[in-house]
Amino acid sequence: MRIDIVTCQPDLLVSPFAHSIVKRAQDKGLAEIHLHDLRRYAINKHGQIDDYVFGGGAGMVLRVEPIAACFDELLAQRNYDAVIYMTPDGETMRQPLVNRLSLADNLLVLCGHYKGVDERIRQAYITHEISIGDYVLSGGELGAAVLVDAVVRLLPGVLGNEESALSDSFQDNLLAPPVYTRPAEWRGQEVPEILLSGNTPQIDIWRHDQALERTRQRRPDLLSEATFSEE
Repeated sequence: MRIDIVTCQPDLLVSPFAHSIVKRAQDKGLAEIHLHDLRRYAINKHGQIDDYVFGGGAGMVLRVEPIAACFDELLAQRNYDAVIYMTPDGETMRQPLVNRLSLADNLLVLCGHYKGVDERIRQAYITHEISIGDYVLSGGELGAAVLVDAVVRLLPGVLGNEESALSDSFQDNLLAPPVYTRPAEWRGQEVPEILLSGNTPQIDIWRHDQALERTRQRRPDLLSEATFSEE
């Protein structure tokens, strides 16, 4: 997978992609992440990429020309499965959306800044508008980092055990069950006996029951979208 990210703050994204699973994916050749500095496409020698809001009001808006110039250059080189704009008023990012994006070959991501981007960019280029939550950040860079991490970890070969991703929270509209590791006893608290039994079918049932109960307590809204057998 190739991911191109257009941003006016590329330095904000260097560290998130230089460590852990995302770095491993790049080292294995499973993912390419390219940062494109919007200021390279500034409209004048002063490096201008934004301007005042038409109609008045506080804040600045990213201009159409720099973004269009960058997009046109990238789109001339390859086809993108999705052109994504990170914005608070986009679709809330959830696991099914991440799963679909993980099947893509090429993704193009635009990070908003200031008061956002000129609406004409959204109408002309953007195919997906995504929000990571109902709050506002200084720019779309951190949201893009979250999106990339969530997508890249699902690529085949990235995780040491691919079944790990299938048991994550939200994959089946349930939160993940509690997990334990050694020691089996710590400060008087013991690991549930079933997990030490070696009885895999019963352990699976226990984990599913725990996932159901945790979801009922913490995110009951998810249960309305889940599918269950009569059992």
